[in-house]
Amino acid sequence: MPELSKEWQVWLKDNHARGCSAESMVEAMVGAGFNVQYASVVVADVSAGGELQVAVPVSQVTGEYRYEDWPPFLLGNRLDGGDALATVALRCERPQVLVLDGVLSDEECDEVIVRAQSKLRRSTTVDPLSGEESVIAQRSSDGTFFTLNEDSLIARLDARIARLMDCPVENGEGLQILRYGVGGEYRPHFDYFPPTDPGSVKHIAKGGQRVATMVIYLSNVTQGGATIFPDVGLTVNPRKGSAVYFRYTNSHGQIDPLSLHGGAPVEAGEKWIMTKWVRQRRYS
Repeated sequence: MPELSKEWQVWLKDNHARGCSAESMVEAMVGAGFNVQYASVVVADVSAGGELQVAVPVSQVTGEYRYEDWPPFLLGNRLDGGDALATVALRCERPQVLVLDGVLSDEECDEVIVRAQSKLRRSTTVDPLSGEESVIAQRSSDGTFFTLNEDSLIARLDARIARLMDCPVENGEGLQILRYGVGGEYRPHFDYFPPTDPGSVKHIAKGGQRVATMVIYLSNVTQGGATIFPDVGLTVNPRKGSAVYFRYTNSHGQIDPLSLHGGAPVEAGEKWIMTKWVRQRRYS
């Protein structure tokens, strides 16, 4: 990966001053050989008027994932969400996974489902080449989004989840609600944007790489519907109000391949979940 020379620094500042979009600047840098995550960081820095990170060794963004380069999960058997306490039911170090009970009350789960039902649409995923949203057979669910702090209930949940995930509220994407009927599944995938995919550029330019996910179960499931981590043999069964929280991008921007996960097919009943994704920086 090239270093950020004086010429590149001038180019960044000039293009920002001319009003070029962050997406176009990141795309140009990637085309010149820069790593997409590093490019998104320096573009965000120049946009915010901060100091540019002149050089990042390639090993820091492409080497083997280092778990020690991330601070530990919050300690203790109960985590403070501000207005609620969640109980830690399971900790896994590699990949970094927490299973939490009591993240939402039954009443909150029911209210979110009621608000989401009328807005459901067939779920999409990011096309690796274009970066556009598309419907794929591997993801058979209906879904919708709530914008960040959309109303008093969503703002309360956004704040609680951010505290449990130990991250700023503004780094989170809007809450996504998904419904899976019988046979519904999401085959194993990564939540981060693969740096080698051309379509990742436009997404990483908006707040950087995804770093962590919390999946909250809004309903019990009669049979099936577990969240699975196939490479490590970890299975988390859905329980209303509980959540699985996992991290996959460390402080150097490295991504963890052990975070491969999926939603097993629903065999009976239906499955409702709410997902929060968190970025490296403020999401916009």
